[in-house]
Amino acid sequence: MTSTDPRAPALARLAGLIADETRASCLLALLDGRAWTAGELARHAGVAASTASEHLGKLVAGGMLTEERQGRHRYVRLADARIAQLVEDLAAQVAPGALVRRPGGLRQSSAGSAMARGRTCYDHFAGRLGITVTDALTARGLLRQNTGFALTDAGLRWFGEAGIVLDRTGRRPLARGCLDWTERRPHLAGVAGAALCRHALDTGWCVRIGSQRAVRVTPAGERALSGLLGIDPAALR
Repeated sequence: MTSTDPRAPALARLAGLIADETRASCLLALLDGRAWTAGELARHAGVAASTASEHLGKLVAGGMLTEERQGRHRYVRLADARIAQLVEDLAAQVAPGALVRRPGGLRQSSAGSAMARGRTCYDHFAGRLGITVTDALTARGLLRQNTGFALTDAGLRWFGEAGIVLDRTGRRPLARGCLDWTERRPHLAGVAGAALCRHALDTGWCVRIGSQRAVRVTPAGERALSGLLGIDPAALR
């Protein structure tokens, strides 16, 4: 039987690209928004370098990743924010019970706790940190969630007064909800989410920890977020 919908073959190819555990592992790692080498992704996925290279080649050919070479190193990253949204949205659909595993040791358990506490989701904050900031923006009337995510006029002024630049020239939504796979609630994404995350990392409000996506709020960040959004510093730790 042949489908009458011309999109069906392309959708099947896209689904096939994701439907492999090694490729899925690489895509999830790349949600940190950074470029990784093929060797780093091979170690992360627990496969041989040659195996990782083959899988990454398929993802690049399928338009999910872009690559660049610097000397002997090959770097790959997610192609764009749309691919990141697709991967995160799919990850959020995994049943919570499927995520329960016996910890492989103190280091793995600590890393999991750090990711749940605060992490980047491609280019915006996720985990309890992302939810806490989103809730604070909503409570202060800066963000609406009742009919989808949207910044209010007060929210637009808040970003400007905080010195956080919003690039409104592209087609990316100014604000959108992204379902958080650990909190099971939406956090702020889109242009506003990316700008807030970038500002927080650039100013030292937050710092990355470890080689994964985990981030930690610094004392300077606690003071800034408390002053700007009224967030209790204890909620950021």
